[in-house]
Amino acid sequence: MAIQLQPHFRCILSPPSQLPSSFSVSGKCWFYKEKQSRVLEPRRREVYASATVWESWVPEKGCNIPSLSDVFWPSTGAFVSMAILGKIDQVLAPKGISITIAPMGAVCAVLFATPASPGARQYNMFVSQIGCAFLGVLSCLIFGCGWVAKSIALASSLAFMIFMRAVHPPAASLPLLFIDAAKLHNLKFYYALFPGATGCIVLMLVQQIVCYLKEHAKF
Repeated sequence: MAIQLQPHFRCILSPPSQLPSSFSVSGKCWFYKEKQSRVLEPRRREVYASATVWESWVPEKGCNIPSLSDVFWPSTGAFVSMAILGKIDQVLAPKGISITIAPMGAVCAVLFATPASPGARQYNMFVSQIGCAFLGVLSCLIFGCGWVAKSIALASSLAFMIFMRAVHPPAASLPLLFIDAAKLHNLKFYYALFPGATGCIVLMLVQQIVCYLKEHAKF
């Protein structure tokens, strides 16, 4: 029978002859010195915490090296997508606008490299692209093109994506792009649909083909 006394000792109500040598006698109770084992616990926690921190700096455990087809098809999809958007740019050049904007590269990375991630879902992509672009235009019209507009636009975009359960990381760059790019200001609220959401339609169609090829054309 044992009675808990202090964090490091335990009172054993047994005769000394039945106790192992690791116990010490004190009056009518014999105290098992657990202090040494307890002292080791913080050290174990420190080692575990250190390992957890460094795990984020190395490839994820259990991930196999991707096959050649798993590398080739997403890369090809990104090439084809940018080629299509580039040809559209040639048509739109006389109007002084472009559909090939920097966030499209981030969208390609999400759609082709991590198609199963939440950010690659059509709902997340289109809701975030339209909503964040709209908030960027609104912030610019109300607060101008300075740091206040950028801060409010980004904060409100993140709040919008979280509230709508439609987190799509590339969309967060759309408000900042609109505020910085003077040539986009003429679009005003049409920016909510073009070039972000419109470009994503092209990328989504290419993604469907890439996913099919990854599944049925392995090598």
